[in-house]
Amino acid sequence: MLHSRLRYPATAFMAVIIGTLQPGAASAESLRPAAAATVPAPAPTYADLVDLADNAPLVLRARIVKVVALPLDRQSGVRPGWMRVFVEAVTENLLAGPAAIGESLKYLADVRLDAKGKLPKLKKQSVLLFARHVAGRPGELQLVASDAQLVWDAATEARLRTVLTELLAADAPGRIGGIKEAIYVAGNLAGEGETQLFLATPDSEPAAITVFHHPGLPTTWGVSFSEIMATTGNAPVRNSLTWYRLVCFLPRELQAGTNVSGSSEDRAQAEADYAKVLADLGPCERTRGK
Repeated sequence: MLHSRLRYPATAFMAVIIGTLQPGAASAESLRPAAAATVPAPAPTYADLVDLADNAPLVLRARIVKVVALPLDRQSGVRPGWMRVFVEAVTENLLAGPAAIGESLKYLADVRLDAKGKLPKLKKQSVLLFARHVAGRPGELQLVASDAQLVWDAATEARLRTVLTELLAADAPGRIGGIKEAIYVAGNLAGEGETQLFLATPDSEPAAITVFHHPGLPTTWGVSFSEIMATTGNAPVRNSLTWYRLVCFLPRELQAGTNVSGSSEDRAQAEADYAKVLADLGPCERTRGK
């Protein structure tokens, strides 16, 4: 995968768990934070899956064999309606990452409480994990986000495999960080012209959106992640990696100083064209954290 973005640091959590939860210690029921009852977790969206997979050196399916709720002093920062737990699991299938994963796994995860505000029964449940190895601790994983454990089902795994294939493709579109420059240039005929939206990228690789105006035809646009600019108005397909890169990371409006069109009319056209791009892309739908 590409880069890593962690939400909580790696810790030597085994000693804490084993040393704290002795026979007679508080149960998961007594440890759960006070919270209102929650609704069932919604199915992860395409953006949810890419958010996790794009940051995970290791993606796998595992089966849970043991779940222990952390004591109250280890629940700090957990969102209402969730609980942090220590999990033991066994590997079922490696989807992406180094082959040397091993069978026995241990990690921390935040788990959504059920509709009664209780920890759901996870033992024997298969889950999808987005993680990295903990250096020097064989079998221990660190999730790339506190909620980077998803309950498995065949449909979600199938969608995830599609995401992983897109991310690992040689021509996969890279990440973007906004709009670097926007300019509208009128053509020779009335109603003819193009808006170029040059995208900022972390690695300075070229990327741009081109909006096309042809007399008597609808306005169209396309995107390119190479030196060759788009020459046809083929917008990216919804729930594709190119679509995700744009819809989830483009700013909601052109920032000051980025619109360098030559006249006020041209600047207004560039603004309108950018608004069309955003409208055609639609919303970036995420369910994590809700």
